[in-house]
Amino acid sequence: MPKDSGIGASTKRREDVRFLSGTGNYTDDINVRGQAYVHFLRSDVAHGRINGIDTSAAASMPGVVRIFTGADFEGIGGLPCGWQVTDRHGEPMQEPGHPVLAQGKVRHVGDPIAAVVADTYAQARDAAEAIEVDIEELPAVVDMKAALQEGAAKVHDDLKNNLCYDWGFVEENRDAVDAAIKGAAHVTTLELVNQRMVANPMEPRVAVGDFNRATGDHTLYTTSQNPHVIRLLMGAFVLGIPEHKLRVVAPDVGGGFGTKIFHYAEEAFCTFAAKAVNRPVKWTSSRSEAFMSDAHGRDHVTKIELALDADNNFVALRTDTLANMGAYLSTFAPSVPTWLHGTLMAGNYKTPLIYVNVKAVFTNTVPVDAYRGAGRPEATYQLERVIDKAARELGVDPIALRRQNFITEFPYATPVAVEYDTGDYNATMDKLEEIADIAGFAARRAESEKKGKLRGLGVNCYIEACGIAPSNLVGQLGARAGLYESATVRVNATGGLVVMTGSHSHGQGHETAFPQVIAEMIGIDESMVEIVHGDTANAPMGMGTYGSRSLAVGGSAMVRATEKIINKARKIAAHLMEAAEADIELKDGAFSVAGTDKSVAWGDVCLAAYVPHNYPLEDIEPGLEETAFYDPSNFTYPSGAYACEVEVDPETGKVSIERMIAADDFGNIVNPMIVSGQVHGGLAQGIGQALMEHCIYDDEGQLLSASYMDYAMPRADDLPFYEVDHSSCTPCTHNPLGVKGCGEAGAIGSPPSVVNAVIDALQSAGKNVTHIDMPLSPSRVWAAMQG
Repeated sequence: MPKDSGIGASTKRREDVRFLSGTGNYTDDINVRGQAYVHFLRSDVAHGRINGIDTSAAASMPGVVRIFTGADFEGIGGLPCGWQVTDRHGEPMQEPGHPVLAQGKVRHVGDPIAAVVADTYAQARDAAEAIEVDIEELPAVVDMKAALQEGAAKVHDDLKNNLCYDWGFVEENRDAVDAAIKGAAHVTTLELVNQRMVANPMEPRVAVGDFNRATGDHTLYTTSQNPHVIRLLMGAFVLGIPEHKLRVVAPDVGGGFGTKIFHYAEEAFCTFAAKAVNRPVKWTSSRSEAFMSDAHGRDHVTKIELALDADNNFVALRTDTLANMGAYLSTFAPSVPTWLHGTLMAGNYKTPLIYVNVKAVFTNTVPVDAYRGAGRPEATYQLERVIDKAARELGVDPIALRRQNFITEFPYATPVAVEYDTGDYNATMDKLEEIADIAGFAARRAESEKKGKLRGLGVNCYIEACGIAPSNLVGQLGARAGLYESATVRVNATGGLVVMTGSHSHGQGHETAFPQVIAEMIGIDESMVEIVHGDTANAPMGMGTYGSRSLAVGGSAMVRATEKIINKARKIAAHLMEAAEADIELKDGAFSVAGTDKSVAWGDVCLAAYVPHNYPLEDIEPGLEETAFYDPSNFTYPSGAYACEVEVDPETGKVSIERMIAADDFGNIVNPMIVSGQVHGGLAQGIGQALMEHCIYDDEGQLLSASYMDYAMPRADDLPFYEVDHSSCTPCTHNPLGVKGCGEAGAIGSPPSVVNAVIDALQSAGKNVTHIDMPLSPSRVWAAMQG
């Protein structure tokens, strides 16, 4: 029977009551008395020298409070990058400055030049249009290969060139990989693109800055996935505000998908301007602004080579990737194509030799950073597409080829420096074959052919690394922050708990899943546990939510803090029952003496902690509150096998997804319903990348897909009903919950399965098509069919 509470129960999300009833508290709902509004004047050219800015006419317009330009930020720090990559020659990456407002040059369409603060947003916008900017337009570099050519226009004049870094991993494998490929029985080569994406969370970014002149305290309300990191970066490196004088609040956040991890110029500006004008300052992004100011995702061009021996065993893998950084280094941008991508190139397979080369490139485009999956979708797409192509070249079954090369013994140290602690890839493939009815595919293909459609089946596997850790390791790899998580558990006198966590929820269901864990540990009702997050004034220092780390890292911190609570409560219970502490058991919300009928309720023990009339004062102090910091010893490694069936219309090239099946291993599951929802969302985004979404610039750096008129987002009728299973379970061995993470899996596993299915459909009709770059739009598919 399914559980109705605690770990493993599909408890309904308690936060959905306010979200569905329109009573959520988002940043744009926050209005501070006397606030002014800001509108940013953004560059309409991709690259240009600012010769002058005339704000005189704008400054005299109605309602204008003050106009800021880059000159107001001279001596102020630029936006910092949170990860430094060292290249394969031992040199640190080239790291240009990133001013809050453009200084000297603009470097991409959307680069903020000036900011108008006014009594109303309309007044600020009207005044911004009256600002006269003299920009000498310069040649723009958009194509990465062109950006690296000798004599290319430089995005940053103070750098040697447009190469951020040339990273090789594992560098000592390079010669051996080259030799293995040269001597292999078969080598499959594929050139492919992970196209640029726009995250498009439902809620655009918002920032509200406030300053209390009486106390000197700054407050920033912002749409962030990690408010403590924003406080650290902005306070220490940009504005020079001591952390105890800076509060960052991220209330309800309507989706992030990675794009709200980073520290943005608008946050620093609103915080700075609130003090400068002595009024709260608010900015709300329009959707058009979001397209040219939110960090974009993906944008890799890769050549991958897979070498096999005469028995079809993988012997070596080599990749060469160009990764677009855009005009500036966003907070975690350098880590995405390197440590979050290169370390996953082993996938689910026991390939003995791997070498990954990544050249990160500056271009006159919006900065690129983590987008759902962050490096792992790129790695999985490369690997699973080249394996599928190899199977076709060798004339073998693509599932059989994968099974032959699966890792089967754990722990397994890969040649790209990570160690998988546990997994069972054959089990997830078994489950996939069962659900997908692979054996019945031929009959379904025949039915499609009767309708004049081509039916294809695509299969792939994936593995990802979640809960990036530990801090001492990532510090050696260039991270400029720790990657632990924290929790404070405060028990009140009547037994209820308030849990303050450094994790942040922006759709993951923390307010439901976290109480399930703690309630089961104690044996109380989940309604007695309240989760508090998103406010640096209330929660201990934490690293926020991204990389599917919430339960694996944040949840583990809560478990450790709750264990401290239980241990202290056990001492109190032992005293109340005049028993030895070692004999005290906690079950179903009561402490009992083992082997007797003596017991004391959880609530009575909590009351004794705060009303210590009968209390072991010689041993412990009154109260019941504990804090824990949890720094994982390793990543977690979710994995799975996905299948997609498509129909292709040979007359138009239109692709219709008929079935999408996901069989995942997420370790232990806390809330199956929430897990399924997370997978569903990831599948939608992965299918969007495979078939529809594409952020496009022209040769002059103009953003051609800057609205939903030109950027195709998947809608309900573009997607099938998903078939999702997560019954396969190999628990993580190094966190107390045995969980692995699920939030990004769908976006990682689905793109190659869709593309593999389309290629299969076309080849079934005799078309000699081995690859089509995403998105597989009707025009691209039709053109490929025409040869």
